[in-house]
Amino acid sequence: MARPIKLRKVCCLPESNKFGPLDSSSDHKAHINMEIDEYEAIRLIDLEGFSQEECAIQMNISRATVQRIYMEARKKLAESLVYGKVLILEGGEYHLCDGLGTGCGHGCHRNRNRGPCRGNIKNR
Repeated sequence: MARPIKLRKVCCLPESNKFGPLDSSSDHKAHINMEIDEYEAIRLIDLEGFSQEECAIQMNISRATVQRIYMEARKKLAESLVYGKVLILEGGEYHLCDGLGTGCGHGCHRNRNRGPCRGNIKNR
């Protein structure tokens, strides 16, 4: 029997969930789907400056899982940039933090005054 998937802790959903070239078409082949947990790994490692170990603690998963998620997310970002594909952020196996600072570290957007957070939205 397969091991159940452990939900990844995400502190805040992205402000926008669609990125790409301004002249993008509606062709489905021109879309790439990045899951919310992949977005969170990119945010924590590349924007907040976390190590993969710190990111793993923040997301409540193993470092090996963070590495796998991060590599896949970077590949999707590169494909979007190089081939001009639209990047859509949605889905994935995650849960949002409670926003009360319980168990969240310094990378939690809900504990900052950085603008609105779409944290009340459930998994899509």
